[in-house]
Amino acid sequence: MATAKVIDGRAVAAELRGRVANIAARLHAEMNVTAGLATVLVGSDPASQVYVRAKGRACIAAGLGSFELSFPADISEAALEAEIEKLNADDRVDGVLVQLPLPRHIATDRIIAAIDPAKDVDGLHPINVGRLWSGLRGLVPCTPQGCMILLRTVRADLSGAEAVVLGRSNLVGKPVAALLLASDCTVTTVHSKSRNAAAICRHADIVVAAVRQPQVVKADWIKPGASVIDVGVNTVALPSGGNRLVGDVDFDSVRFVAGAVTPVPGGVGPMTIACLLRNTLLAACRRRALPDPPV
Repeated sequence: MATAKVIDGRAVAAELRGRVANIAARLHAEMNVTAGLATVLVGSDPASQVYVRAKGRACIAAGLGSFELSFPADISEAALEAEIEKLNADDRVDGVLVQLPLPRHIATDRIIAAIDPAKDVDGLHPINVGRLWSGLRGLVPCTPQGCMILLRTVRADLSGAEAVVLGRSNLVGKPVAALLLASDCTVTTVHSKSRNAAAICRHADIVVAAVRQPQVVKADWIKPGASVIDVGVNTVALPSGGNRLVGDVDFDSVRFVAGAVTPVPGGVGPMTIACLLRNTLLAACRRRALPDPPV
């Protein structure tokens, strides 16, 4: 029985990181420019600490500057905004990323809006969101950007394809729908109020699953030959004890129907940090009125 092509996110991410590193080295050698990323961590959540350290290591490996700022969980909203303003004014910093989630007493929307849109490498500032939906140049959220890069490794031409996006979050669902529309796909968004999600998916040439429901997408949801991008990361308990990571897609069954599918782990996940490095490099060039690098 034929099985789907497994899209290797680790390999694609490594190639992208390599391109970023090469361009970063050239920028430094020719113009003495070092693109810099500042990460802001509030509190001591262990998972957030791991993510921030990983981003810092990735920056250094790619030849980018890394500035890691940590603040106590009880920092006031006004004080955090003041710290963001300092980063906005710091010419060494080209990208500002606030690690989410923030403590409950801080309004996430307000903090995101405080970031200079030109340094908003997460692509979440309202101006960048508006630019994305308007088809204008801006900084695009990293995970949706990674989804599109992986998708194009198996479908170079997306024009006219029917795409279904499962999920409508501001982080993934909505921006990936906008990117698919910009690529001339016919896009349907399925969410918690949609009727018969499986039937809608069966017509799709492309399925992007981002609902954080472990293995909800089964083989009978998928049109034969479809391309399936699994954004979900869920922890499930094993009968023998311990846990394992699974996606929103039932990989073991879907791979016998789809034409291509991303695994979890090793699919979309590695692309997120690679695209963060890409965005930091783009921001550095755009802030200096340089042409976008070929990355």
